Amino acid sequence: MTNAELRALLLDCLTLWDIAGRVVVGDVGLTIETAEGAFTLEPADPDLRPLRWFYQTPERRDAGLPPRAAPSIVAALSALRNAMGAAKGNRVRVGR
Repeated sequence: MTNAELRALLLDCLTLWDIAGRVVVGDVGLTIETAEGAFTLEPADPDLRPLRWFYQTPERRDAGLPPRAAPSIVAALSALRNAMGAAKGNRVRVGR
């Protein structure tokens, strides 16, 4: 995934999550700037597989804690959504 594709994905996510913010491409990863602070997302080094992504929240950064690891982009986006306090949305239910 290129930085441009990841930036577009994150912008779409912010829209879906109803969070005002902007996404800035950095040297290594991307920064999502919101009213709550700066969240970062960066790819893991290929040698660290199965880890694929690292994300950082303002709270963890302020506490001096390292970024958290995520095994997939879905896991990283889900964790970022929760950390940003986005609404969960409606769940689809199959069956009766």
